[in-house]
Amino acid sequence: MKENPDLGKLILRLVLGFCMLLHGISKITGGIDGIVASVQGHGLPGFVAYGAYIGEVIGPLMVLAGFHARLGAVLIAVNMFVALALVHMGDIFRIGEHGEWAIELQAMFLFGAIAIALLGPGRYSVSNK
Repeated sequence: MKENPDLGKLILRLVLGFCMLLHGISKITGGIDGIVASVQGHGLPGFVAYGAYIGEVIGPLMVLAGFHARLGAVLIAVNMFVALALVHMGDIFRIGEHGEWAIELQAMFLFGAIAIALLGPGRYSVSNK
């Protein structure tokens, strides 16, 4: 089978962008009151919660289109670092009831975004940045 790294990058971008965007759509339709409460519970101002829209809507749209996908991926990665710090710290060293890493989804989002930030969007993109 012939190597096609650009197709691999496209697949990674589409899966990460689509899955993360669904989280963003959920926040658009359902609100972010829970995130505001979590952020304030950690002593941060509530407006910080609105960053979820940047990391879960703007970033994924950039990644999906391949429009400054590296920057979009960094936005997603920052979003995931914040989510891990605020919500999932207690799960980092926990195994779930089915033997899975308790934060495997968050880790896939985080490290998928880091991979795109390092690799770039590939040929099948609006811009190669």
